[in-house]
Amino acid sequence: MIENENIFTAFRLGDLELSHRLVMAPMTRNRAEDDGAPSGLMTEYYTQRAAAGLIIAEATTPSRVGLTYPNIPGLYNDAHIAGWRTVTDSVRAAGGHMFVQLQHGGRVGHPDNSGLIPVAPSAIPLPEGIHTPSGRQGAVTPKELDLAEIGSTIGDFVTAARNAIDAGFEGVEIHSANGYLLHQFLASNTNHRTDEYGGSIDNRIRFTLAVVEAVATAIGPERVGVRLSPGNTTNGIAENDTDILYPVLVAALAARPLAYLHLVFADPTSRLFQQLRALWPGVLIANPHLGWGVPLPEDGGKRAAESLLAAGADLVSLGRSFLANPDLIDRLRSKAPLNLVRDAHLMYVGDAEGYTDYPVLGKGLTDAA
Repeated sequence: MIENENIFTAFRLGDLELSHRLVMAPMTRNRAEDDGAPSGLMTEYYTQRAAAGLIIAEATTPSRVGLTYPNIPGLYNDAHIAGWRTVTDSVRAAGGHMFVQLQHGGRVGHPDNSGLIPVAPSAIPLPEGIHTPSGRQGAVTPKELDLAEIGSTIGDFVTAARNAIDAGFEGVEIHSANGYLLHQFLASNTNHRTDEYGGSIDNRIRFTLAVVEAVATAIGPERVGVRLSPGNTTNGIAENDTDILYPVLVAALAARPLAYLHLVFADPTSRLFQQLRALWPGVLIANPHLGWGVPLPEDGGKRAAESLLAAGADLVSLGRSFLANPDLIDRLRSKAPLNLVRDAHLMYVGDAEGYTDYPVLGKGLTDAA
C-alpha cells in the first residue's frame, strides 16, 4: 500500500518500471476493422498516448460469441494477433507499456454483431437495446451456458490471453465488471442458476475465479489483472449483496499473486473501498467517478487521483482525460489547460475525428475551455 504519494512519482508494477502513477483506463472506441483486427488508426491512437504510466487497451473479445458491439477488436485469430502486434510494437518503441482487457459480453451482444445468439449465465435478456450495424435494436434472449460451454468459455479466455502475450502485451486484465459476462455471473438478478455456478456467493464468484485461475496458470499470475465494479448498475445489473460479495471475491483472488486489482468508480471515503484495500495485498488500481454526461473537471481528475492515492491506491486510471489529451501527463505537469471531449458520440463511432486528432501542446491550438 502506498500512502500520500504524488501522482508523478515512479512505481514498479511487477517487472515494469512505470514513470508515474497514472494509468490509461480501457475505453471502448469502436475503431477496429469489421473482422476485429486492430486498425492503423488504433496504432496511431495508442502510440499518441504512450506516455501513460501503463495503457490498458480497450475491451477485446476472446471469442466470436463474446462480441458486444460493432468494430470491437478481438484476440482469437492470427489477424487479431498481427494487428495488435503492430500496436504494441509502436507503443513500446515510444516508451510505453500495455496490458489488454479481455471482455466477454455475455448477454450484451446481438446476432447482427456476432452472427451468433449471445450466451449468459441465465436466459435473461438485457433490459435495453444494443447498437448494431443497422442501428439500435432490441436485445435478444441469450442462451444459458451449460457446464460444457462454461468450460469452453474459460478455454477461450486462456487462448486469448496466450494470444495477447504473442501479440506483445505485457499482460491481460480480466473484465469482471460493468455488466458483462463475468459480472452477470456475480449478480443475483442475472444469475438464476441452481447448479454450482449459481445461488450462493461462493457459487456466483466461481466463474470469475475459474477464469482468473486458468489464465494465471497459462501465462503467469504476474501478467494478470482483474477489474471489478462493486455496485455498478451498468447493463441492467442489480446487486443485492455488494458489501458481502466483493470482500469474499477479493479475498479469494488474493490467494494468487496477481499483477493488480482494478476497482471502477472507486470512492476513497467508502467503507467498502477501505475493506477491499485491506483485503488486497497487491497493487491496487483505482478508477475515480468523475461524473458521466458532464464535462471533465478542469484538472482532468488530478485531485481525485491524489485523493485515491492518499486513501491507499497504488495507481489511478483515467479514461476521458487520456481520450481528449494525448499529452495528458505533460499538461498536468505544466498545469496547462486540458482539451475537452468534443462529442461523446465520437467516443464510440467514426474515424480519426474525435480519436487521433486531439491537439498536443506546441502543435496547434488547444480546444480547452
